[in-house]
Amino acid sequence: MQTTVDSRQSSVEATRPVELSLVVPVFNEEESVGPLVDRICSAMAGYSDRWELILVDDGSTDATLANARKHIGREGLTLRIVELQRNFGQTAAMQAGIDAATGRLIATMDGDLQNDPKDIPSMVAELERRQLDLLVGWRKNRQDGLLLRKIPSWCANYLIGRITGVKLHDYGCSLKIYRASIIKQVKLMGEMHRFIPAWVAGVVPSSRIGEMVVSHHARQHGQSKYGISRTFRVILDLLSVMFFMRYKARPGHFFGSLGLGLGAISILVMIYLFFDKFIMGNDIGTRPLLMVGIVFMLSSVQLITTGILAEMIARTYYRDDTSPNYIIRQIFDGSENA
Repeated sequence: MQTTVDSRQSSVEATRPVELSLVVPVFNEEESVGPLVDRICSAMAGYSDRWELILVDDGSTDATLANARKHIGREGLTLRIVELQRNFGQTAAMQAGIDAATGRLIATMDGDLQNDPKDIPSMVAELERRQLDLLVGWRKNRQDGLLLRKIPSWCANYLIGRITGVKLHDYGCSLKIYRASIIKQVKLMGEMHRFIPAWVAGVVPSSRIGEMVVSHHARQHGQSKYGISRTFRVILDLLSVMFFMRYKARPGHFFGSLGLGLGAISILVMIYLFFDKFIMGNDIGTRPLLMVGIVFMLSSVQLITTGILAEMIARTYYRDDTSPNYIIRQIFDGSENA
């Protein structure tokens, strides 16, 4: 009799819509993935709504995938594993998980045990209480090295906030809660996962983006995938973010503004040289300023025509490009064992 009741409860649970999808990209985390699933299950044990866990294996070369598959069919856990064909990077892995998510809300976190899943239920409640579309974790007491991790992160957070206008203390924290209807409007590319709040600000007001202090733990297993070289990539990515936020739909304005500026300078230079040559009677044939004026004029024409070409590309390629930036080899959800 008890078995019949349990089966009915399981059937009812399976028909309930998924409220929360937890997306975790993992790459060569064979020692961490087991404890990670255990901690997530423990943290979500008291969560009243239906939730699912999506692990995205980003082309791991160790036993990460095998260790993760051991948890398929675990009681009280709806687990799907998205195996990517090769290592595409954290941004593409996160995009794959978001695309696979079916929940009304989506949570993302790292798979190295540094984020604490116990923060997720309280973050979900805070997101709903404040009526936000994105809630970002703030690792206020960050357990990382000062020179190689904290200082570059502080500098990056300051620059990102200044340029994007979205004021947050910690852009790099992967622990975030999104409304699925919002984050699925954003296409992540390159290494742009650390700029997600800036991309989200492109589709919703920045007032609907907030942050909350979360726990942070020192890495226990494996090695960090980041180093000091990340700082230089962040600077380059930040320039790209600035361009796309301001000129994605009108790249011709960016190149055209530069071209018109150089053109105006070249015109002023030529007017001055014309006056100096024909009014003052001075020789200008060997003067460097003449060469500067000519170069600026040619650069102006080139930049303006580049802007026109950029407008044509933006209105054809980006409008019709719906292809994902990752390739899935297989999805494991337990059905193969049925």
